[in-house]
Amino acid sequence: MLRRLCYLAIGLLVACTEAPPEPAVTPVAPLSKTGELVVLIRNGASSFYVDAEGKYAGLDYDLVTRFADSLGVKVRFVVAPRVLEMPERLLQHEAHIGVGLLQDTVPGLNFSASYLTHQPVLVYRTADRRPKGLADLGEGVVMVASVFAPTLRDLAKQEPKLQFSEAQHQDTEELIDKVESGLIDYAVVDAQGAEVALNFHPGVAVAFPIAHTLPIAWAWPDTASKEFNEQVQAFFSRIRKDGTLARLVDRYYGHANRLQPIDATTFLSRRIAVLPKYRNLFIEAEGRYGIDWRMLAALSYQESHWEPYATSAYGVRGMMMLTTDTADKLGVSDRLDARQSIMGGAKYLLMLKDTIPARIPEPDRTWIAMGAYNIGTAHMEDARVLAQRLGKNPDSWSDLKSVVPLLRNYEHFSTLKFGFARGGETVIFVENVRSYYDILVRFEQPERPMFPPFDEQVSVENPEGVRLRIDAGSKAVN
Repeated sequence: MLRRLCYLAIGLLVACTEAPPEPAVTPVAPLSKTGELVVLIRNGASSFYVDAEGKYAGLDYDLVTRFADSLGVKVRFVVAPRVLEMPERLLQHEAHIGVGLLQDTVPGLNFSASYLTHQPVLVYRTADRRPKGLADLGEGVVMVASVFAPTLRDLAKQEPKLQFSEAQHQDTEELIDKVESGLIDYAVVDAQGAEVALNFHPGVAVAFPIAHTLPIAWAWPDTASKEFNEQVQAFFSRIRKDGTLARLVDRYYGHANRLQPIDATTFLSRRIAVLPKYRNLFIEAEGRYGIDWRMLAALSYQESHWEPYATSAYGVRGMMMLTTDTADKLGVSDRLDARQSIMGGAKYLLMLKDTIPARIPEPDRTWIAMGAYNIGTAHMEDARVLAQRLGKNPDSWSDLKSVVPLLRNYEHFSTLKFGFARGGETVIFVENVRSYYDILVRFEQPERPMFPPFDEQVSVENPEGVRLRIDAGSKAVN
C-alpha cells in the first residue's frame, strides 16, 4: 500500500506541476535536399543500444542503416525517450520517420508493413502467487511499458479496479528488474523482450498475455513524396523476400528462450561463486587473442561449468574441454591446468575464426566459429555446402542452424565429404553460449571501455542523455 501511495503521489506532483513552454520546433529539411535521413528511435534491447563490442546495434538500428544505405544517404538517429511521443513529433516534422511504433491509423501519418509483432504480457515474481487474470492483481503496483499504455487504458474501462503507472523511460529489462527486486509487483512488457530478459532475471515469469499481438512498423508524415513511400514499402518487401529480415530478427531473438530458469539461476549463482577465481585468466586471454573475455567465459561455462578437472566420455578435458590432439597442436601440455586450458581454448577459437571467409561479418563469424569449436571445421564446412544446396545462406548462422541438424540424416550426410555428425547438439551448444554471453554482458564489465567508432554515415543525437549501453555500470553515450 505504501508503494502504491508513493507512485500516486509522484503522479499527482507531476500532474500539478505547470509544464514549461514547449520550445519552438524546427521542421526537418526534405531528404532530397540534405541527403540525411532523420529518424526517431527508442533506446532498448529490441531497437537501439550500444552492444558489448562498443558498436551501435538493435533490430531497428540495423533495419534503418540498411534502408539508408539502399538510398545512398546518411542517417541521423534522434533518441526519443517515449514511443508514444513519436507520432506527434513526426506530425511536427521533427524527423522523416519514426521506428518501432504500433502500426495504427493516425491522421497525417503513413505506416510501413509490419516487420515485427509485440504481445503485451504480465510478468510477476515467481516467489509470489501467479495471477490468472487482471482481477487477481488486487492493489499490487503495476507498471506498463509506454507502448502498451493505450491498451491498458482500454482494458481499465472493463476492469474499473485496474490501476497502473506508465513507465515512460524504462525498457522491458528495467521493468522486469523492478519486479524481481520487489520495487513493483507486476509489469506489462512485450513477450519477445521478456524472453530475453528472463535469462537475466530467472526470479520473474510470464503470468498471462494481456492482449493479442500488436503489429510494429515505421511511420512518417503523409506529406512525404510518393517516391519515398514506395522506397520504404519496396525495402520491406525486399528484405522479407531475401531473408534479411528473418536473419536480423533471429540475431536478436533467436536464442532468447534456450535456457530454462534453473539453468539461468545456476549460471548466475556460479558467476558470483566461481567466476571470480578465473576472471583474470579470461581477461589475460582477451589481451593475448583479442576475444572478449566474457565470450571466452561463456564458452568455458558451456563446456565445463568452469570446472578445471571436467572430463567427458569422449576424452575431452579441462576448462575449455580440449581433445588430446587439439591440445598438442596448441602447445597445451596439461589440459587440467586452468590457465593452459583457457589460453589454449582462446587460441583455438581465434584459429577457427581465421579459417572462416573474410566476407562473413560479425556476429555470424563468431557463431559459426563457435559451431566449429563443437562439431569441427570439417562438419561445419559440410553444413555450409548443404546450406548452399538448399538455397540458404551459408554465411549466416541463422540459416546454418536450421541446416546443421540435418548432418545426422542419411539422405544428407551420405552426400557430403565428412559424413555423419550430431548437428542438433551443436545448435544447442552455440545458442547456449549466446545466452550465457548475453548474461555476462549485462552483469560484467568489459576489460576496456568501448565507444561507438566514428562513422560519417551515421550520427546519433541523445539530448536527454539516455543510457544507451547494455554493459554493466556503463554511463550514457551521447
